[in-house]
Amino acid sequence: MNNKFLIFVNNDKDADLKINNAITEYLREHGADAVSIDDKYDENGNKIDKSVFDGVDAVIVLGGDGTMLRATALLEGRNIPIMGVNLGTLGFLTEVEQVNVYDALDRLLQGKYEIEKRMMIEGRVSNNTFHALNDIVISRAGFSRIICLNIYVNNQLLDTYEADGIIVSTPTGSTGYNLSAGGPIVSPKSKAIVVTPISPHSLTSKSVVFDSTDNIKIEIVKKRKTQETEAIVSFDGMNNKALSANDEVFAKLSEREVSIIKMYDNNFYSVLREKIGG
Repeated sequence: MNNKFLIFVNNDKDADLKINNAITEYLREHGADAVSIDDKYDENGNKIDKSVFDGVDAVIVLGGDGTMLRATALLEGRNIPIMGVNLGTLGFLTEVEQVNVYDALDRLLQGKYEIEKRMMIEGRVSNNTFHALNDIVISRAGFSRIICLNIYVNNQLLDTYEADGIIVSTPTGSTGYNLSAGGPIVSPKSKAIVVTPISPHSLTSKSVVFDSTDNIKIEIVKKRKTQETEAIVSFDGMNNKALSANDEVFAKLSEREVSIIKMYDNNFYSVLREKIGG
């Protein structure tokens, strides 16, 4: 039986902490140890004491997919499974809804669930390395109308995109920004990397799906003489870094994985139909 849980709560979604407090009380009543932390502890650059994860059997995330991404970033590759409770609207990562949260907690306490492994991508810019469960996004900065990007795959030039930006996505992230930008949906169990231009200024610029063993390099090409910063890169919407002409962003399969708790036999395609099928 699992008996130590960390509750990672989005205070914007659970403003009065009513749901957080009810779950904490329920777990403790059933003999478990439960503590909660705010998902915005690090907003001002304050580091969360990583010892809070010591001995934790599972992390319970209260929020939406964005909250799940913040939680996985804090785990830094620790092999701790995560259960998402959806307090938002469209949630692909947060399987549990509020109406069945207590049934899910019972299953969690009894260990009646499966673990689904999700791949991550590793991104490197300058001497900084980050890991993303969803995507790496390069977008235009300042007054840039478009940015120019050379895309290399395994050191071979694939294409040059003139666009508002580019998305390097995992299968998990394919239903996020990638989908909004016209990219393909990929099964989360797949091992693949999707590259999708954002509003490309060419009708021939399309998404490309690569094998997870491929190495991607994106080079920023200078477009405006008077502008030093051409673009911004972010990793799962965090850790924004300014990019100048000739800067390079590298992306490849990460050694890290995320363990998602699956409580129910919800097929990905049935979930897809429910969420976006209409």
